[in-house]
Amino acid sequence: MIENIDHIILAVEDLESAEDNYKKIFGINPVWRGVHNELGTSNVLFNFENTYFELLTPTGSGIGADLVNNAIKKNGDGLLGLVLGTKNVNAFNKKATESGHLLSEVTSGEGKSAENKKRKWLYQFLPPEITRGIFSFIIEHKSDGLPCIKHGKSTVKKLEQVVVKTNDCDGFIEVYRDLFGIRLALDSFVEAWKKRMLFFRLNKTTIEVIEEKNHKVLPTDSLWGLAWGVENIYSARERLLKNNVVVSNVKPGVKKDTLVATIKSHTNNVPTLLIEHTKKA
Repeated sequence: MIENIDHIILAVEDLESAEDNYKKIFGINPVWRGVHNELGTSNVLFNFENTYFELLTPTGSGIGADLVNNAIKKNGDGLLGLVLGTKNVNAFNKKATESGHLLSEVTSGEGKSAENKKRKWLYQFLPPEITRGIFSFIIEHKSDGLPCIKHGKSTVKKLEQVVVKTNDCDGFIEVYRDLFGIRLALDSFVEAWKKRMLFFRLNKTTIEVIEEKNHKVLPTDSLWGLAWGVENIYSARERLLKNNVVVSNVKPGVKKDTLVATIKSHTNNVPTLLIEHTKKA
């Protein structure tokens, strides 16, 4: 039903500054700069092997501008949304409705670039019992894909992990496995952390879910951080340092045959990790 993590949305107050930050982090240029006139927002898109990354800012009036303005007012720049892709959004609407969820109608959307190029899509907004605190919707693209970017050994090439925190793993499984149809690859209690952890896998990306019980009565999820894959983490670290990006030393990752480094600046408040898989497939 759900084919991929279509894209991640980062809400930013200053689009130009955020674009400059992520050009340094990713080591590539964006493939799109555009506006959503009906939503009151503007965006910049970076494309990767398995997803794309959207910087979104308010530039007018509309529900999109209201959403971003409220998020920035509450938390400053930061992760805003997790968008899931499907080949048939109407089929998803039918399944979710038959499962007892009250959904709005499927809506059409459009973005226009500075060069007057257009991107079109259909999207399904989701009710609170499905989103559970994360701004999320289902998208079916009706235009050609974004331009591909050539990635070097020091540049970011793919999204490895999206880290989510929840107070209700069982409910999360009901949504992401049972409704969305995403494969649950791991359900484990980590003794060292005294926490339950879930791994969902799709389009070569892991949604890592960490359960943290809290005082909230309602099931609540939140986007926490991202991990990006690189071909050579030492080359990536050297490139970042040359661009005055603060990054930790490289160390072995928790997962076997990985190396990791933490990016500590230029992330617009997003906890960010680089990962290299040392054992190539």
